[in-house]
Amino acid sequence: MPEVSPLQAVVFDLDGLMFNTEMLYQQVGGELLRRRGKRFEADLLDQMMGRRTHVALQMMIDWHSLNDSVETLTSESAEIFSGILDTQLAQMPGLSGLLDALERAGLRKAIATSSVRAFTERVLGQFDLARRFAFILTAEDVSEGKPHPEIYQTAAARLELEPRQMMVLEDSHNGCRAAVAAGAFAVAVPGEHSRAHDFSGAKIIADSLADPRIYAALGIEA
Repeated sequence: MPEVSPLQAVVFDLDGLMFNTEMLYQQVGGELLRRRGKRFEADLLDQMMGRRTHVALQMMIDWHSLNDSVETLTSESAEIFSGILDTQLAQMPGLSGLLDALERAGLRKAIATSSVRAFTERVLGQFDLARRFAFILTAEDVSEGKPHPEIYQTAAARLELEPRQMMVLEDSHNGCRAAVAAGAFAVAVPGEHSRAHDFSGAKIIADSLADPRIYAALGIEA
């Protein structure tokens, strides 16, 4: 058996993995549908999770046979979000410690998210985190969204690594499928919103970003 290459970089998803934005998305989606006399069902949320914004909102439109356009819902979502980000946005448990540990070990870090760049920069800027990553890939940087592997294939190319040398941290089934399909070392970190997801192919299903198994796989200390 050939020797397995050591992991040399970590690529983070954003929503629900680094920040509690999946919980906030649920609030926004619930309010969008409440205004239209509809409910935000758990099955719909699962289908939308990890998708690019325009794809997720089109799913919402189709699911409830809404008369609105994706553009209308995008604009309305942004307006609702702006009222809650300043007071409710929070880092997920273990994020700060893991970033510190990766930096001490000299391992490179990147972000690959289905969110648009403006939103990504807004969220990262609230905690001054963008400067800590080698690069950030967003929905505008790829043709295909998760669960297609393109964004993680692109990340590996930017890092000049084989995908198997790259740990990917994801909280949703769509994101994890993308990482697995790319050939990365996929680690699922489910939140309350995704504990029932199918994470087939993940090397680790972690309890949080502080899970000792993440550190052990990377060969770093907390």
